[in-house]
Order: sequence, then C-alpha cells, then structure tokens
Amino acid sequence: MKNFAVLFFAVVALVSIQVPAHVHAGDDPVKLTYSIFFPPAHGQAELGTAWAKEIEKRSGGKIKIDVFAGGTLTAAPEVYDGVVNGISDIGMSCFAYTRGRFPIMEALDLPVGYPSGKVATLVANGYYKAMKPQTLDEVKVLYLHAHGPGLLHTKKPVKTMEDLKGMKIRSTGFSAKVVEALGATPVAMPQGETYEALQKGVVDGTFTPIETLKGWKQAEVVKYTTDCPDIGYTTAMFVVMNLKKWNALPDDIKKIFAAVSEEWIAKHGEAWDSLDQEGKDFALSLKNEIIALAPAENQRWVSAVAPVIDSFKKSANEKGLPGDKAIAEIQRLLQEHGKK
Repeated sequence: MKNFAVLFFAVVALVSIQVPAHVHAGDDPVKLTYSIFFPPAHGQAELGTAWAKEIEKRSGGKIKIDVFAGGTLTAAPEVYDGVVNGISDIGMSCFAYTRGRFPIMEALDLPVGYPSGKVATLVANGYYKAMKPQTLDEVKVLYLHAHGPGLLHTKKPVKTMEDLKGMKIRSTGFSAKVVEALGATPVAMPQGETYEALQKGVVDGTFTPIETLKGWKQAEVVKYTTDCPDIGYTTAMFVVMNLKKWNALPDDIKKIFAAVSEEWIAKHGEAWDSLDQEGKDFALSLKNEIIALAPAENQRWVSAVAPVIDSFKKSANEKGLPGDKAIAEIQRLLQEHGKK
C-alpha cells in the first residue's frame, strides 16, 4: 500500500507539470494550408511546394503544409484576404490583383526598367524591409518575389506606338497605366483567364513577362513579342502567413520559416529568369516573332510611360504617403542589385 501511494503521488506531480502546448512529446504535427494561384505545373508553384517541403524537413515533421495550387483553395484575387480570414494559413499571389489595397507596395510594379527577375525579386524584398507599410501588418510577410521585365505580346505585330491604337491589352496594376500611356486600352484580368481571352479575341494582347508564353501556354494564342525591357515593369508577389497562426508557432519553428524563406528569395529570382528563357524558347519553337524596337522608338516608349511614375509619386505625396521616398528607394535598389 505504501509503494502504491508513493507511485500515485508521483504520477499526480508529473501530470501537474505545466508543459507548453507546442512541446508535448508525441503531439501530431501542426497542419497548415498553403494557397498558391499558379497552376501546379508552373515553376513558381513547384518552388512554393519545395519551400513547404523544406519547412517540413527542417522542422523534423513538426510542421505539415498542404499545398493547394491553381487557385483551388482561394482564387488569385482572394488569396490575401483568405490568409487574413483564416481560409488558408499561407498564401502566394500578387499585390496587383487588389489594386489600391497596398498603395506603397504598388510602386514596385511601376515601369522602371527591371532587367531581370533576380533583380526585381531582390529589389522587392529590400524595398519591403525599407518601407514596412502598415497595410501588411495584419499578416506575417515571409518573403516576396517578382518576375522579369513585363513585355508586350500580341496577335498582330507591334513595332510602334501607332500600331497599338485601338488594341485591347490585358494588364494588371500599373501595367494598365502603361498600356494607356502607350495608346491602347487596358483590360484587367488574372493570368488564369488570359489564354481564353486571347483565344476568343476578347483582348488583342497582354503585358506580361515572357515566361507566361510557356508557363501559361500563351505562346499558342499570340504570335508576336515586342521586346521593350527599358519600360519593363514587374508584378510583385507575396508569400504571407496568417498572423495568429504565426504567433502561435514556437520560436525555434519561426526561425526555420525565416531561414528557409530567406534562402528562397534567391531561388525565386533565379527561377524567374530560367522561366523567362524557357518562355522565349517555347515561343520561338512555335515560330513566333520577337520584335526589337528601333532605338528612337524605344525612347518614345520610355518618354511615354515616364508620367506614370511621376503621377504615382505625386498622388502618393498628396495622400500623405512617402511617394518620393518610394521611388528613390526603388531606384537605389535597382542600382545596388545590378541594373545595367
């Protein structure tokens, strides 16, 4: 009886020890959902999935991330709010799909002449860290990435601004203002709707990185690419996490998320450039034509879109936002990361 009593009180004492929930031995892994708007076979969706697997690996199985690509959990424009509202725990999409929601981050999409996806991605992350806009305080920003220079892809050849007159061009965010500045009519739509819109003649072309010619098969429904990198815009993309889910993670797991996310910045930038080359090769394999602007015409395009940048700066300043600082920071980062 004495031994039983000793054993009983020992068990009671053990059970009463306060153990933090996140370190219970034998606990099931923390399960998270990840909504990605890219189709599953797209290189960026594959890279997002690889990021999730790396988190799982380094956490020793404490984290399990189920990836839903192709907008199957939340459509591209709903990804951000889906994360805020807990429909998904993590999300990847574009700031431009909710125009006006992130005014300071939208500056990244201006036609400043991004030379590559790698540079655009490094600029995007450096810019966020420098500006820290309050509009993103409702989520945990894990990292950003951005595509290579947005170019013009059309069903008919475009060699001058006059060729664009009367054309309807798919565009998002500030690329819509670029389209207007060049004399065409912008039509807003996500990438997932663009192939059919081109195929049916709803639009005559699209402003987008050349990678979409393969990644979204758009080379099948356009025949010409106007190479205009000096007005190359980008579309900044976010990978964000629900703030409550982030705050509930133990510090050691947070460090794993941070470390892997930092590594994936370079991976995304390099992947964008590889995908651009694949898109170009795919378009040429279909006998599509890439048109280089004549030097004088190129300067006309640069001059035509310059007011888009000035207008953003002025508008932001008038709203009490740091428009001057935003543009100066982007230009500084472009030089720092190797714009030629």
